[in-house]
Amino acid sequence: MREYLLVLFCTAAVTYLLTGPVRKFAIAAGAMPPVRARDVHREPTPRLGGIAMFGGLCAGILVASQLDNLSKVFSQGTDIRALLSGAGIMWLLGVLDDKWGVDALVKLGGQMIAAGVMVWQGVTVITLPVPGSGPVAVSPTQGMVISVTLVVVMVNAVNFIDGLDGLAGGMVCIAAMAFFLYSYRLWYGYTISDAAPAVLFSVLLIGMCLGFLAHNMHPARIFMGDSGSMMLGLMLAVAAISITGRVDPDLITSETGSQTLTVHALVPIYIPLLLPLTVIALPLADLLLAVVRRTWAGQSPFAADKRHLHHRLLQVGHSHSRAVLIMYFWAALIAFGTVAFSVTNTGRTLVLMLAGLCLVGLVVLLTPRFRPRAPRAVQAFVPPRYRRRPAGRKSAPAAVREEEGTALTAESASESATEPMAELSAEDKRLLGGLPKGSSATGSRGHGHGRGR
Repeated sequence: MREYLLVLFCTAAVTYLLTGPVRKFAIAAGAMPPVRARDVHREPTPRLGGIAMFGGLCAGILVASQLDNLSKVFSQGTDIRALLSGAGIMWLLGVLDDKWGVDALVKLGGQMIAAGVMVWQGVTVITLPVPGSGPVAVSPTQGMVISVTLVVVMVNAVNFIDGLDGLAGGMVCIAAMAFFLYSYRLWYGYTISDAAPAVLFSVLLIGMCLGFLAHNMHPARIFMGDSGSMMLGLMLAVAAISITGRVDPDLITSETGSQTLTVHALVPIYIPLLLPLTVIALPLADLLLAVVRRTWAGQSPFAADKRHLHHRLLQVGHSHSRAVLIMYFWAALIAFGTVAFSVTNTGRTLVLMLAGLCLVGLVVLLTPRFRPRAPRAVQAFVPPRYRRRPAGRKSAPAAVREEEGTALTAESASESATEPMAELSAEDKRLLGGLPKGSSATGSRGHGHGRGR
């Protein structure tokens, strides 16, 4: 565990330290597009945060290669090389998109190329564990299709939720933590060495996200952009593929001594790719809803809009920070609930606890719909939204609208008064200009209110 903590710290530190210089580089390079109609932020913010995250990834892998226990992962397989190859292609594609913009179909082709390179280097699904039948071997073509599909789905799911400050990084960090607990238990709890790459990938993901979140929380100073979000999605997919189909249930049966306990221990992996999909259930749900919504409206599935789950939270009335925290809560509930179900044998207690947490989440989710007014005695100690407005006092928006209406009325009156002047000749205007005005015309000069004042 100490070696994992060292890798996590180095990855987070390098990512954090590189983000500041990368921000200055992004501003100098012009990778700071103007605010669009579907954006939530109000000021142009630089992108290319994925450059710092990729630097943290390389630093973490370099440190891990020098440690005694983790160096075995490099010699026992090609997963690390495949990860670097795919992440490098995805990162380069994202940098080009952040700076100049890349067509959606070209981006999809690049994602498939990155996935294909990893499959070619050995990161592919070999078997699928099926309940009642055990591991079922798949052909190389089927394994390639499943692996590429998983990578593309994961990448676009993470990319779709990158709409609020700190949202994508935080949710991926939560998913990586849950995946780390599960894969770490398989490796050290059941001595399954095939789970070792997934443990290392999860640690690297956690470090990258934590180091970048320090700069990306609301109000964000820099965005990760597609160079970061697509790389995070790819790493989640690689962690899932590297562990799915490589875990032999007989090894766990020899440890537990019971086929029933083995099935229970492998609940997240007996259903193909269940755990990797549940840890990012919210991004996947948002992705599917977006595709259905846009296709139903006759639009391209890749067309951007402002109707994602995080946008709807803002429309309900949640603040930016609260919307992000709500998404964190539901992601952690689903991810860690799945991991806990594979660990504990008290399923009923766990279900009741999860139901209680869901109820709490629903109450928090609907909080903006209810605005109770506090008693007058405690109004000085509660937020302004819960205070009673004095009778006859207009709210700020109403007052602003009334002032604007008054100004428009005065302007209209002034325009209507000057319209007849346009019909007079130059001589008539000169004569009218010489006539006395105001109080001088009414003979009140003797009261000390003339021009000399």
